[in-house]
Amino acid sequence: MNLASVASTSQVHTQDAVSVAMLRKVLDLQQSSAAQMIAGLPQPAQAPDPAATVGRTINTYA
Repeated sequence: MNLASVASTSQVHTQDAVSVAMLRKVLDLQQSSAAQMIAGLPQPAQAPDPAATVGRTINTYA
């Protein structure tokens, strides 16, 4: 077995582990940012009651 290939394989596994850890941190940060943005949105205005506005007046000029 070649010592250089074993060291190279070990280095690749370490780099993969670091990459996965960084990806998890970035995804957690994005999730936190998105949750804060959603929480900061204003509440939508209530829609008017259709029974209160429809059928109250009749257009007799048509």
